[in-house]
Amino acid sequence: QVQLVESGGGLVQAGGSLRLSCTASGRTFSNYAMGWFRRAPGKEREFVAAINWRGSSTYYGDSVKGRFNISRDNAENTVYLQMNSLNPEDTAVYYCAGPRWMGAITYSDQGEYEFWGQGTQVTVSS
Repeated sequence: QVQLVESGGGLVQAGGSLRLSCTASGRTFSNYAMGWFRRAPGKEREFVAAINWRGSSTYYGDSVKGRFNISRDNAENTVYLQMNSLNPEDTAVYYCAGPRWMGAITYSDQGEYEFWGQGTQVTVSS
């Protein structure tokens, strides 16, 4: 049973930073890409960032490019999301996601992901 557990959310002022972590268990972490998505109040869940299995390629949603950075530590079965220059529009529940298949996927497509964490709340005050 694959489990994903996020941590690191909280309340931060506009312009501040947070780092989210997601630790995976239940399968060989290093064989799979990983993604982060978010759902803001009243909005659909949207793609934030993804990283390939070995960490050599990263992908970002347009709204976070240049501000967020995704990375992974395969020895620790953990993927990170460093969020900088946060603004109130970044307020959302952030979800870690693991895909169904190994190898290359359409990283921004939620349908590619079978496993989801419980989410962690990020609130940015103005």
